[in-house]
Amino acid sequence: MRYIVVRPHRSEYPDPIRLVIGDVFVIGECYEGPESWDDWFFCTLPGHPGGWVPSQVIERQDDGMGRALEDYCARELDIDTGDILDGGRMLNGWIWCRRNADGESGWVPQDNLKPVSVG
Repeated sequence: MRYIVVRPHRSEYPDPIRLVIGDVFVIGECYEGPESWDDWFFCTLPGHPGGWVPSQVIERQDDGMGRALEDYCARELDIDTGDILDGGRMLNGWIWCRRNADGESGWVPQDNLKPVSVG
């Protein structure tokens, strides 16, 4: 699906967490905020400050740890009003997008986007 950005977004996490299937990590707090971005957990790896991971890629362990069910990157895409993006996977209020102008990819809040017709 193609989108136009209706509200800019800037990432607060310059060093996104990256998981490889099978990685073990600590599951922290669940996101709570006015945006209703449900089922995101702040997770940490040894030697990394951590980042937000969607519940869909977490296999929970009994000891508060998690295991990655798939490869995952928490990179957020910095966007400006008017940018044109191609969207892919949607998870919990965010969409993995690729910016047409430069090919950069990352997660974007769904509320910052408006679908547009292709053609």
